[in-house]
Amino acid sequence: MSNTAVTNAAVTDAAVTADIRLVVLDMAGTTVADDGLVEQAFTAAAAALGVEAGSPEFDPMLAHVRATMGESKISVFRHLFGAEEKAQRANTAFEAAYHDLVDAGHCAALPGAAEAIAELRGQGRKVVLTTGFSRATQDRILDALGWRSVADLTLCPAEAGRGRPYPDLALTALLRTGTDSVRQIAVAGDTGYDMLTGTRAGAPVVAGVLTGAHDEARLRADGATHVLGSIAELPALLG
Repeated sequence: MSNTAVTNAAVTDAAVTADIRLVVLDMAGTTVADDGLVEQAFTAAAAALGVEAGSPEFDPMLAHVRATMGESKISVFRHLFGAEEKAQRANTAFEAAYHDLVDAGHCAALPGAAEAIAELRGQGRKVVLTTGFSRATQDRILDALGWRSVADLTLCPAEAGRGRPYPDLALTALLRTGTDSVRQIAVAGDTGYDMLTGTRAGAPVVAGVLTGAHDEARLRADGATHVLGSIAELPALLG
């Protein structure tokens, strides 16, 4: 690529990021440390339905959980257990186990996350925190971190229609914050499903972060326009 082409690309990128008015951020793995909590809670949920860790059925289920990190948890359980009654039981057990882990102190913000959110809002941008968890679990995390007022809005799948990888969370954030255009949205997350949500919503900035479930190859394959070491780098990217 010529120097002129590089310069033009940089100018175009700067123009796109400067127009971002809404930043939609994932929680676990992106702004909140996961540290295996999802897998621990899933292990407890599987056991509640008679699938013990180490059994022939367990490993394929855990692999699916890892591959679909970011997706609405009830959707994951519907895929794994089929019958709605079983899926709901698994989801209830998952939430109970996750809540116990949070209450035991196993919940922390990722380094620089709170500061990044404050900086983004200081730049005049709206920030919305989204999750694949239920509202009850999302609120448990927000309370544990003292984050009830850290963002302009928080959303869970039940409040948007569908969870990731659908665009509903990002589009609901746009509607609820009064943002004018999908071209003014940036979406950031640690999973391929976060990237799909952003691209399907039409966001011009879809940033993957390397602090969670998926690697750069997966993030790029699912549509990341940028890959960052952590969310702490996002305010500088948007300028």
